[in-house]
Amino acid sequence: MKSFDVIVLGSGPGGYIAAIRASQLGKKVAIIEAEELGGVCLNKGCIPTKAVLKSAHSVHELDDMKALGIDFDLKSVKLDGAVAVKRAKGISDRISKGVGFLMKKNKIEVISGLGILTGPNSVEVKNKKGHSETFGFKNMIIATGAHYRTFPGLEHDGKKLIGAWEAIKMEELPKSIGIIGAGAIGVEFAYFWNAFGVDVHIFELQKNLLPIEDTDSSKAVEKAYKKYGIKMSLGVEKVEAKSTSKEVVITAVEGGKKNEYKFEKGLIAVGMTGNIENIGLEKLGIKTDRGFIQVNDMHQTNLPHIYAIGDVSGPPLLAHAASHEGVIAAEHLSGGHPHAMDKMNIPGCTYCQPQVASIGYTERALKEKGIEYKVGNVPFVANGKAVASNEKDGFVKTLIGKHGEMLGAHIVGTHATELIHEYSLFKTMEGIDEEIFATVHPHPTLGEFLAESVLAAKGRALNY
Repeated sequence: MKSFDVIVLGSGPGGYIAAIRASQLGKKVAIIEAEELGGVCLNKGCIPTKAVLKSAHSVHELDDMKALGIDFDLKSVKLDGAVAVKRAKGISDRISKGVGFLMKKNKIEVISGLGILTGPNSVEVKNKKGHSETFGFKNMIIATGAHYRTFPGLEHDGKKLIGAWEAIKMEELPKSIGIIGAGAIGVEFAYFWNAFGVDVHIFELQKNLLPIEDTDSSKAVEKAYKKYGIKMSLGVEKVEAKSTSKEVVITAVEGGKKNEYKFEKGLIAVGMTGNIENIGLEKLGIKTDRGFIQVNDMHQTNLPHIYAIGDVSGPPLLAHAASHEGVIAAEHLSGGHPHAMDKMNIPGCTYCQPQVASIGYTERALKEKGIEYKVGNVPFVANGKAVASNEKDGFVKTLIGKHGEMLGAHIVGTHATELIHEYSLFKTMEGIDEEIFATVHPHPTLGEFLAESVLAAKGRALNY
């Protein structure tokens, strides 16, 4: 039986990063993957969705060209969603090959097939041809990801009632679609499909789009979506979907009244649950809770030599969180002493337009916890670069504690997901407001409003 110091089960952004870091630390490493290298994020999640969102954003930019001195007839513009989807697939394929190159570069053996734990130090791999082989390991890192959640009345059929993975492969766009769930997945697909002429209607049990975000951020996106013509049923009491031979019927209870809507297709985006089944966890007695593997702050399971990272180990289900967890696990099993990851320092990003990025507490959460804070909220319409670039929608909002510490930050705007990095570093380093004040921010930039927002929280705003 061939053995390794470390076997990683799953090659998503958590798994392949964990494998690379373990190899860098001198371990003999293998990675097991049942499908494509790169996992869901690279092949049918983060990367291809960002590719189609770029196409959608370009459509909206056309509307602004006349104001920039570029005049042409919009009626002559042809939109082809199939081209956008095919481009996204090509990008995923190319980057997946890049992950394969990284595995070779770092001397990591790639084992293709479905891995099932058969003992505390062994895993059986079954490939698509039916061949099985067992491998030994000293340490295992489980990075098997997650899959769609379903509820009674909200089940996927993979044809008319689809999930995100079917949605990103859908080259022929429907004339209409109902989206159940207004988290990042639902909101991003709504933006893409609407830009390419699909009649979109979002249904959400909570009162706002992006309900985990700060309310001000949610309302800014709702305002933009109304402008785009995206319909929204928010705060519905109950919602169900069923597929008929001709259409999708979504039933929503709104204000105590039962309303029925009909669409060509429906997207169900109501959350994810860990891929914990059929990988041998029960045989080893590895503990799970509510669909995810239980881990400590070093991402060890109740069997200390077996780790779990990424979506399979629970929220937040974010690719960048998975990658960082992979580094922690690899360093810890190699005898290092990595810092535990503070989940309040993990930024969240949504790539619709305007983009939404955040870190730390929402204002709503601070009020519920009774934590003292001050708010700095500066709109991009007051920023010279934003106005000059015709990117003036949105704002930078910071929540500053009584000692000058950052409790939370929320950015809405064209480049929000790029701007959040400074706040992520600042919060991780436990900085205080005076350090941001002492940092020279280049002008004219959108980023200078990162400082302006903190200045505003202290009553020191200079440009707003």
